[in-house]
Amino acid sequence: MNDADYTEYSDETLIEKAKKSDLEAFKIIVERYQTRVISVAYGIVHNEDDAKDISQDVFVKVYKSLDNFQGNSRFYTWLYRITVNMAIDYNRKIKRKQAMEYNDDINVKTELPLADSKQALPDKYIYDKEIYGKLQEAIENLSEEQKKTFILREMEDLSYQEIADIMKCSVGTVMSRLYYARDKIRLYLKPYL
Repeated sequence: MNDADYTEYSDETLIEKAKKSDLEAFKIIVERYQTRVISVAYGIVHNEDDAKDISQDVFVKVYKSLDNFQGNSRFYTWLYRITVNMAIDYNRKIKRKQAMEYNDDINVKTELPLADSKQALPDKYIYDKEIYGKLQEAIENLSEEQKKTFILREMEDLSYQEIADIMKCSVGTVMSRLYYARDKIRLYLKPYL
């Protein structure tokens, strides 16, 4: 069977095939979710290359752990939970490493999607870049639970129920964490807006 035939299968069918060591089925799963996994990881680590590395690690872990997936929740819920946890673990590892080997030459690069550079005003670009950097700082200052909730809701546009499933908590807890996360971000950005 070729790739084209596999693309029509549901996640559940592909997972069952992948559990039986069908690499073509797993390849379709990766293609289906890789962009979203990279996006979630990027929302946490704020570095595209690191997010891509994390994505590879996530799919290796998913492949090795497929037998643990029971189907009690949707596949992407399980996949996002793994992604969020691995990205947060990566951040912790990097922060520990930086604390151990502080270097004054480190250049923090803030990535910002550029508007049409021919039409963008230089001072507006600088202002937007500064605000974007401050937003990243504000997100980093959130508690781990608030950060995960904010990223999954605001950057991944998941529903409250999907986030609750990923984080293994109630919808009310998700709403509370999101409320406090938004409030903290609003207060942090207030002097800059």
